[in-house]
Amino acid sequence: MNKIKSVLVVVIICAGLMPALLVADRESEINYLLNFISASGCEFIRNGNHYTAAEAREHIEKKYNYYRSDINTTENFIAYSATRSSLSGKSYEVICEGAKQASAQWLLDELKRYRNKMKTGSAD
Repeated sequence: MNKIKSVLVVVIICAGLMPALLVADRESEINYLLNFISASGCEFIRNGNHYTAAEAREHIEKKYNYYRSDINTTENFIAYSATRSSLSGKSYEVICEGAKQASAQWLLDELKRYRNKMKTGSAD
């Protein structure tokens, strides 16, 4: 009976910690993506205007701070902050090494690479 109580206590404690761990993971992923943006050297297109990677990060970070209470996953961060203009509805684009693509897909692809790297412990 004491073993069962001990196991239940551990389960309850772990369940209580899970939300905090998920928030930490989300924040870690978002910070990684923000740093990835600023270090990318890519050109960002927002509403037809071209911006540097540093300017894009600054803008996306402002949007993130505005929508923070609505964001509960890293994918939400991308959707709310780095996908399209809130004013015009136009999708953001990124030009890296001469290739243009939607910023949302670019960030989702990088998020997938980051998660795989975290899972495998790879340094690539």
